[in-house]
Amino acid sequence: MSAFRYLPLLVAAPFAQADSAQSQSKGLIEDSTWSVLNRSVFDQRDYRHGGRNGSARNAWKPRSERNGLAQEWAYGLMGSYQSGFTQGTVGFGVDAHGYLGVKLDSGGGRAGKARLLSVDNEGHPKDDYGRAGAALKVRVSDTVLAWGEQRVKTPVFSSSDSRLLPETFTGFFLTSNEIDTLKLVAGHFTENADRNASSHDQGFVVNYSNAEQGNAFDLAGAVWNPRDDFSASLYTSRYEDSWNQHYLGSTFTHALDDRSSLSLDLNLYRTTDTGKALSGRIDNTTWSLMSRYVRGPHGFGLGWQQVDGNTPFDYVSRGAIYISNAVQLSDFNAPNEKSWQARYDLDMGAFGVPGLNLTALYVRGFDIDGTHVDPNGGYAYLGYGKDGKHWERDLEARYVVQDGKAKGLAFSIRHNVHRGDTAQAELDGDQIRLAVEYPLGGGL
Repeated sequence: MSAFRYLPLLVAAPFAQADSAQSQSKGLIEDSTWSVLNRSVFDQRDYRHGGRNGSARNAWKPRSERNGLAQEWAYGLMGSYQSGFTQGTVGFGVDAHGYLGVKLDSGGGRAGKARLLSVDNEGHPKDDYGRAGAALKVRVSDTVLAWGEQRVKTPVFSSSDSRLLPETFTGFFLTSNEIDTLKLVAGHFTENADRNASSHDQGFVVNYSNAEQGNAFDLAGAVWNPRDDFSASLYTSRYEDSWNQHYLGSTFTHALDDRSSLSLDLNLYRTTDTGKALSGRIDNTTWSLMSRYVRGPHGFGLGWQQVDGNTPFDYVSRGAIYISNAVQLSDFNAPNEKSWQARYDLDMGAFGVPGLNLTALYVRGFDIDGTHVDPNGGYAYLGYGKDGKHWERDLEARYVVQDGKAKGLAFSIRHNVHRGDTAQAELDGDQIRLAVEYPLGGGL
């Protein structure tokens, strides 16, 4: 499947709008912007029980990762440039980025497990690493086609920025906003660079399957946003010779009064094998429903997530998982797993500390049954058992400077704990993560 079969649909809207984005273009340089993000991250993970749980899954990991302490500290510099578009009916432009990661401390022989740092062919952390890329873009009216290396955010293929440097993709991506309340997208990609990658030729990042990779990923989707309190999205995608994956999502927020509101967030994925079925037999439906009640500075959340299928819910790229119980140390996505979440958020601005937010959440997963995983597929190595269960507790404090010369400077600290039995495939571990970010940006 090629995403370009959807182009007639995406460009069917009239292009002669007088108030379109392209008609208002001021020029290639005049509309350009740039940004620089400085980020420092310290990540320590203590595998207290030696990683004995999920031993089949972790057998491929370095011995140091399966037993003991993983610790990394690094500095990241991310520069990006977005040009405007040339004037006229058809506008042309370019986006470019350059990323640099520098090792500050690798914890001796404990590097590589937090995936902040790039490693060499022998598994040793590099002192520094980086990569750069660019994408050419063309705009007609309110429709943009970009080709090259870029970051993309969709529920089925999405760039993660949860470590030191962002994940990027190589390919085509088309976005159409011809209708005010409807965004249409389509894409065709041939590879993606992981967050700690220093090259672009490693194929795709697949999170759970260890099978042979497919050579292409295609997607198309629509996001409908008729009003501020409601949105719905529908996507279809194909990972070549591996699986077809479809997504349905919706968010709804209802104001109860001037200080309180109730919201619901639904995410549903349907995945089935296709073509050569490189990862084996897949017939998986995974969904989550998260409810949230906000009263003044307080937020209370309850969620349910369920996997129906004999394989884990898997996804290409690090960020393409929108289910609510995919938290810091576990996705709670094992075969046939059910899980619930309780969450509390507090905005300290109401108590005289604007910019400070506190979060506490707990997730418990149970009823894992991986005894029917395809023995010849890409998930047999994970070693799932029957009646597996685990839990995770995450605590976070984040502060963002609100004004002055340091406006935008952000500090965050997280403490995460995961525990489980041997029938599930996640490590027992404690994590402490400290991060400092300082953004700069503007126009030319």
